[in-house]
Amino acid sequence: MRLQELRKTTPQPDFEGLIREIGRVVLGKEREIRLALTCLFADGHLLIEDMPGIGKTTLAKVLARCLGLDFARIQCTSDMLPGDILGTSVFDRNKGSFVFHPGPVFTQVLLADEINRATPKTQSALLEAMEERQVTTEGETRPLPSPFFVIATQNPFEHSGTFPLPESQFDRFLIRINLGYPGRGAENQLLRQGGARNMLPSASTSLSPLEVLAIQEQVNQVHVSDALLEYVQDLLDFTRNGGLFATGLSPRAGLAILQAARAWALLSGRDHGLPEDVQAVLPWVTAHRLRLADTLGEPDPARLASLFSQVPVP
Repeated sequence: MRLQELRKTTPQPDFEGLIREIGRVVLGKEREIRLALTCLFADGHLLIEDMPGIGKTTLAKVLARCLGLDFARIQCTSDMLPGDILGTSVFDRNKGSFVFHPGPVFTQVLLADEINRATPKTQSALLEAMEERQVTTEGETRPLPSPFFVIATQNPFEHSGTFPLPESQFDRFLIRINLGYPGRGAENQLLRQGGARNMLPSASTSLSPLEVLAIQEQVNQVHVSDALLEYVQDLLDFTRNGGLFATGLSPRAGLAILQAARAWALLSGRDHGLPEDVQAVLPWVTAHRLRLADTLGEPDPARLASLFSQVPVP
């Protein structure tokens, strides 16, 4: 069935049911699950910055499983080469020529674990694939599967043997989140069931790849009023002229805010965006793109939400 036909004939997905299904595995993290789905449906990429053992890999796997998407994982290391991600050509004696063997990037959900352990050259190869949705190796361009969603992780506390992402590469990620420790009740349930890994096989598939693509099209059609556009522009101006940040948000960041707000609105069952949608995604879309003027450090989402509350809401 064609994507256009599917979009017309398929009823609105049960987003709340999808969130509950993922929440059976990733316990006590409804907001983070909503943000991850927002990022995927907005056709962006997700960066998770947190310590090991919090559930980053589990979140990536259960997202892929519930959305019916292919999944691959790469463990980034300092000796990893671009070909280890993109693929390489190997000489085939029978054919008498080189044959291209696709790398793990040729999947629909790719988990790049500890991306900051890869060298800048390898990081750039992956991030180019994220931006262009294609890879060029040995003079030939090959399209990536669709949808294509990257979840990259990095440990914020350990810097030995790492190559931190520069600002230009941070900007390739639509949303950055951290999962954090589970609440006491969620952790008690986790301990009783023996870990989220035991729950993963029972997670049911709710959507198909074509349905995910149809949802991404629907996100693009969510209506945004002129007043809401003005509100986003006021937020951008606030970061540029308020004196609180070393540099302001770029026009690309403004587009990211709008796209994430559209996806959040669709997840909330609406075909139009509201200021509340912008406010819901704003700290997670912008925190990794900003530096405070006084310390040059990154603002945490809670402080950022407080600062943005100074901008009048239409």
